[in-house]
Amino acid sequence: MSDLIDDPLPGQNLPEFSVSEISGEIKRTLEGAFGRIRVKGEVGRVFKARSGHLYFDIKDDRNVLSCTTWKGQVAGLSVVPEEGMEVVITGRLTAFGAQSKYNLNVDDVAVAGQGALMALLEKRKKQLAAEGLFAPERKQPLPYLPRIIGVVTSPSGAVIRDILHRLRDRFPRKVLIWPVAVQGATCAAEVARAIEGFNRLTPGGALPRPDLIIVARGGGSVEDLWGFNEEIVARAAAASDIPLISAVGHETDTTLIDYVADMRAPTPTAAAELAVPVRLDLMAWTDGMGARLSRAATLGITQRRQRLNDLSRALPRGEALLEAPRQRLDWISDRLPQALTHGVQRRRIALSEVAGGLRPSALRALVARRRDRLAAARLSLTPLRREIAQGAERLTRLSQRLDAAQLQRLDRLRRQLEATDRLRETLSYKATLERGYAVVRAGDQVVTTAQAAAKATTLEIEFRDGRILAAPTETPPSPPRKAAKPKRPPEQGSLF
Repeated sequence: MSDLIDDPLPGQNLPEFSVSEISGEIKRTLEGAFGRIRVKGEVGRVFKARSGHLYFDIKDDRNVLSCTTWKGQVAGLSVVPEEGMEVVITGRLTAFGAQSKYNLNVDDVAVAGQGALMALLEKRKKQLAAEGLFAPERKQPLPYLPRIIGVVTSPSGAVIRDILHRLRDRFPRKVLIWPVAVQGATCAAEVARAIEGFNRLTPGGALPRPDLIIVARGGGSVEDLWGFNEEIVARAAAASDIPLISAVGHETDTTLIDYVADMRAPTPTAAAELAVPVRLDLMAWTDGMGARLSRAATLGITQRRQRLNDLSRALPRGEALLEAPRQRLDWISDRLPQALTHGVQRRRIALSEVAGGLRPSALRALVARRRDRLAAARLSLTPLRREIAQGAERLTRLSQRLDAAQLQRLDRLRRQLEATDRLRETLSYKATLERGYAVVRAGDQVVTTAQAAAKATTLEIEFRDGRILAAPTETPPSPPRKAAKPKRPPEQGSLF
């Protein structure tokens, strides 16, 4: 420490430090004296910065300790601190000289006791229930026979073997396994990513999307199962578009994912039983349905055959139905040659009569007469065309004169209207109001005397710029005084 001490001033024995030197000494002293420590307390203010760093306070009834968890350390926390939680934190005590503060760099957070864990679980449960994540109407039905089943669990445990064995016994299906940690600090994040990953798969792709998801884990303590109580796991299960079965723990174990899942299974083996039906039972049921269908089809055909036989007995024989039409056909066929001969003869006579009147000379005379009549009609139409043209010309001239007369009349009427309006403005009482006068009305009547004004209950006085209401006084106005005659100045007397 001797290199930090400058020579003291004359007459003084205290060394001098710079601000950075004293801050560095305090930081080294704190880190050297305490090192890595564990602190128990209640979580106070919690703030996560945009950079990803986590800032929070640990307090008791008298003091507050500031804590910091850097972005790279947040993912390793087994429990994310929340306000009001009783925790035990582990980290290194250090100082921040820029603000003259000390804090604890926390890299591990544990809940202080099972009672605090259950209180935290109850708080999260109420929050998620208030958001509607536990509502029965949002749960999806499970597919009756899924083609592919996705399983989120540890690949090395007995759970996956139990599920595969039960599926093989009941109804073999294709299984996709997403390996995750089922306890510890990374459990919640891995389970949430697995559920989201299954939902992002493309149906029918190279790695097909499953029709059903099973999230499974064996039994354990509350601390072992705590990863499935994390909020990110519950929200991932609630947001899943694929139906999801929760099979976490034994029958008595309950986690948050059980409430948001579409179906809860008491054990992983029971989840496999819920996922698929029994193949032998399904085959027996199919055989039974096939037999019933065959019996129903046979019975239906027998009943319809009997009905057809009954109806056929009531029908007449075919020979009886065709006897009358056959006789009519024979009678018509016998008369047909004679009818054709008579018809041809009648049409030949009619043709001869018409041809006799169609001589060439007669046709030429008829055409000439019709041509003369057409020429005469054309000549008679010439004067009529001339009259129509003259009438159209006269109509055009009259229309032009009418338009000019109408414009002159409208102009004359407009000038008369403008002159009348100017006269109205001159004679209107509005001009009188502009000179400082007012109009007094009692209702719809104009008041012109003081006596009438005194009898009215309300008076309306109109000025140049608006109207006001007034009430007349009860005492009638006194009669106007006569103007006093001016006194004559005294005459000046005689000075003599």
